[in-house]
Amino acid sequence: MSSGRHRVAVLVRDGVLPMELGLVHQLFGGARGPAGERLYEVRTCAVTGPGMIRTDADFPIGAPHGPEELARADTVIVPASHEEDESLTPSALPTQLARALENAAGAARLASICTGAFVLAAAGLLDGRRATTHWLSTDLFARRFPSVTVDPDVLYVDEGRILTSAGEAAGVDLCLHLIRGDHGAAVAADVARRTVVPPHREGGQAQYIQRPVTPAQSTSTGAARAWAQARLHEPLTLRQLADQASMSVRTFSRRFREETGLTPMQWLTQRRLDRARELLESTDHTVDRVATEAGFGTAASLRAHFVAGVGVAPATYRATFRGSGPPRE
Repeated sequence: MSSGRHRVAVLVRDGVLPMELGLVHQLFGGARGPAGERLYEVRTCAVTGPGMIRTDADFPIGAPHGPEELARADTVIVPASHEEDESLTPSALPTQLARALENAAGAARLASICTGAFVLAAAGLLDGRRATTHWLSTDLFARRFPSVTVDPDVLYVDEGRILTSAGEAAGVDLCLHLIRGDHGAAVAADVARRTVVPPHREGGQAQYIQRPVTPAQSTSTGAARAWAQARLHEPLTLRQLADQASMSVRTFSRRFREETGLTPMQWLTQRRLDRARELLESTDHTVDRVATEAGFGTAASLRAHFVAGVGVAPATYRATFRGSGPPRE
């Protein structure tokens, strides 16, 4: 792997889902720095060494690297295997897989996509932690790994060094979350634009949405969302949003949750956090001004929401992703 770039290793096994492997390469491979330089190196690693790996499709893939590459990685990602995952238990982790995971022990981060969480759990890496997996497998996961706190209703769980995500699409959200944490919202948004996916869905958003694709009809809440997005700095109310969709508050709230997986106010808070991130990264505005322009009203309100949603204070976030001069409060 090239020196100076964050090293991502993807551990693939027979039965891997090609989409899950591809999305890791697509998203991390598309992350660029200010001069257009690649920010990550991504390597595909097999459990037993370089070679051909069966997929759950009608074609194999070639893994150019073996498990020793995991020892050189900064982040190790374990996608799902439909052939293996749901058979794994703490007492039935294949020896070669266990040895491969030992090579990954020094990685700064370990992450799973979909039922790849069974691998981390069977290795004891999720004991005492929160985790998630595909909603169809959460009941089995909870029974098999009682020492893990399973959250079946989220897209991904960030436990610091170890992260887990739900199905394939949630793997996109997880990768963007990691890129955002490494290099900021602007880089993650650029990757999302290149890939034509939503730039940010919070991990706490529901896995299963009744209508994941917003219907193109007058009963959609899409117009209200677009209206609100242009007015984040204003003190918007649920009644105002419902009026934009010509619905009652009750109908609008139900329809909104069906279409987005969030309540209107949760969605609004997320969009305001996105706007605050953008301002902190790209301007020299004081925190007071960022709070006003993002719609939080006061610096205290912004700090409270930012710490709850991002995990750090606004000034700390700015120092991390701008790195120039003292934070402006």
